[in-house]
Amino acid sequence: MSNVKQGLSRKLLARVLSVYFVLTLIVTAGQIFTEYLNAKSHIEGELKTLKNTFSTSLTRAIWELNTPQAKSIAVGLMELPIVEGVQIRDENSNYIADLGRTSKLVGESITKGVVRDHAGGTFGYSFPLIFEFSGRTSLVGDVTLYSSSAIIFSRIEVGIFFLIGNAIVKTAFLVFLFMSAFRTMLTNPLNELTQQITDFNLDDPESSKLDLSIDEDNELKVLETSYNKLIDEMIEFQSKLAGTQNELQQANLRLDDQNISLEEEVAKKTATLSRIMLDLEQQKDELLINQRELRQENENRQFIEDELRKRNTELATSMETIQMAKDQLVESERMASLGGLVAGIAHDVNTPLGVSVTATSFLHDRVKKLQSAYDNKKLTGNTMTSFLSEAEQTITLLTNNLNRASDLISSFKQVAVDQTSEAEREINVSEYLNEVVQSLAPNFKKTQHTIDIHCPDDLLIKCAPGVLAQILTNMIMNSLIHGFEDKPKGAIMLQISEQDSNLVINYSDDGRGLDEGTLKRHFDAFFTTRRGKGGSGLGTHIMYNLVTQTLGGDIEAFSKPGEGLRYIITTPV
Repeated sequence: MSNVKQGLSRKLLARVLSVYFVLTLIVTAGQIFTEYLNAKSHIEGELKTLKNTFSTSLTRAIWELNTPQAKSIAVGLMELPIVEGVQIRDENSNYIADLGRTSKLVGESITKGVVRDHAGGTFGYSFPLIFEFSGRTSLVGDVTLYSSSAIIFSRIEVGIFFLIGNAIVKTAFLVFLFMSAFRTMLTNPLNELTQQITDFNLDDPESSKLDLSIDEDNELKVLETSYNKLIDEMIEFQSKLAGTQNELQQANLRLDDQNISLEEEVAKKTATLSRIMLDLEQQKDELLINQRELRQENENRQFIEDELRKRNTELATSMETIQMAKDQLVESERMASLGGLVAGIAHDVNTPLGVSVTATSFLHDRVKKLQSAYDNKKLTGNTMTSFLSEAEQTITLLTNNLNRASDLISSFKQVAVDQTSEAEREINVSEYLNEVVQSLAPNFKKTQHTIDIHCPDDLLIKCAPGVLAQILTNMIMNSLIHGFEDKPKGAIMLQISEQDSNLVINYSDDGRGLDEGTLKRHFDAFFTTRRGKGGSGLGTHIMYNLVTQTLGGDIEAFSKPGEGLRYIITTPV
């Protein structure tokens, strides 16, 4: 333990002295560096002073081209203790004298005094030589005086030794002072404290109190006081512990008496418990009876569940049957729509075909008359002119009516094929909608209703055209049958646009409209306002399924009584 405490003191002393040594070293180095800079500054000042001494005579010697005198001045400068080298150059930077430790000067001529550091620990002061004549000045050359670090150190050598000696003396004194203080104030008291704590006697704690030979009130004195107070508390605790042990013995005696009383009480409780067990046996028998009754009830419930399951199976079968019937009704609705389309187209095609047959018969009769006149040699220019005029009119009538019949059949063919097929293809929306409307034209022949379509001519989409035709047919026929009922003249507006990669169909009519209750059930299956008049209630339901399921879009209906009906359909392009 003593070695540990001494090691702690030594470590603390070593750290304190290490910090002091480092600080002393830094401060001493700083002082030496400062002395060096001061000495260098003084030598630079002396070199500048030499300029005032010999620059005039040297300038005149170079001006008069007296090179020996200039060299003699350079030799004289070399005799000075602070000068280790001399360079004298003329106005063309040619060396007149280059003595001692010098460095090669590179660059333009020197025009003002400047101090420069050079390699090898030398530094020089360079200044120009200017000759004044008749109020005019001329640069005749320049001079560089060199000195070195060795000269600086020779000047500050005594000061350096003094600084180092001073630092060594102060350090040695401080080490001795620290060692004495640590031994007196820390090492010896710690050793004494360690020894007394090691001699602690648990059986006689009063004699184990600390008694350090410390006169000052420091941390060790506080530790001594706290330790002695802890021993006093431990002595008091031992006294209390002895009293507590006596109380514990008395409590054990009382506990023995309580055990005897408890055994008697347990005997009484055991008898009571036996009676309770008999009661529990009776309750157990009653629970078994209740359990059998519950089992019977569970069996009854299981039978009811089986019956319900059978009813659910029958209900599911009924739902499938209803769904099949619904699908058949939907298909029937589609075929009925197609049948109406066929009837209307057939009636419209008969008219141009009848006109074409009549025109053909007329033209055939005129050809026979022309042939007869030709055979009888009675063909005249007037007869030929009349025949050509009648033939041209007849051919024009034939062409127009046959083209009209061809257009009707072509539109009907495309729409009919699309309505019976869900194959996808690319279509021009504007052209296809016109074909659908043209196929529905027979239904509007005897009315004054109009259909106005607004669609970009270059809008192309890829979809199942039959779905689009079926949706448009249902909307138009719904307006014709329901919206324009008892209304001689109505207007249908159809606006098609492409927005954010979606095809938007805005359909509206100016029919009689729907009330709020009817509008809420507008897309419900089998809901119709013409029950008993041929309405199946599947037209709008089919249209809703085609938009939402087949096209993956959305359809909304808006209407008020007397304000017509409006659909907004949005589907991905």
